[in-house]
Amino acid sequence: MLSGEEFGRLFETFERTAFRLETLPVYSVAEEREEFERFLAGEDMGPDWGDNPWVRSMTDKGKHVSRVHVLRSPLTDYLRYELAAYPGNITAGEAIGIIDLADHDVHGLPDHDFWLFDDRDVYRMHYTQEGAFIGAEPQPARTLAEYQGYRDRALAGAVPFATYWERRR
Repeated sequence: MLSGEEFGRLFETFERTAFRLETLPVYSVAEEREEFERFLAGEDMGPDWGDNPWVRSMTDKGKHVSRVHVLRSPLTDYLRYELAAYPGNITAGEAIGIIDLADHDVHGLPDHDFWLFDDRDVYRMHYTQEGAFIGAEPQPARTLAEYQGYRDRALAGAVPFATYWERRR
């Protein structure tokens, strides 16, 4: 199991593509607490909100970063916060899709988060019940096709974030 720091290094070393499937209604990220509180209070989120520097650090190198977030309306406060940040991720070059299980179900997806790097390395993400990151578990090579299938089903079943966001308004 990779710790946060060890796992973080993968974002510096992947060569072409990084895909994430997200499934939790809440993530407890210590580094986001202050920003989350500002969001809930309706305060200004600052310049990084409009163009995510972390995403930009990868896409400026020609790398493709994408995710599909599987969620269910009504949104938790955390999901409202996270989705409100997605336009800045998109501006920075990330492709984001949404599957809202309240609108339609997509069968054959796992009930856990994962990252797929360069279409060859899979890491299953582990979290506490409260959504705090525990670690990333490298998956054996024999599961690669299974996780590629999950990615493909998620991408096929997702609507682009902008379409989802517009429908919510």
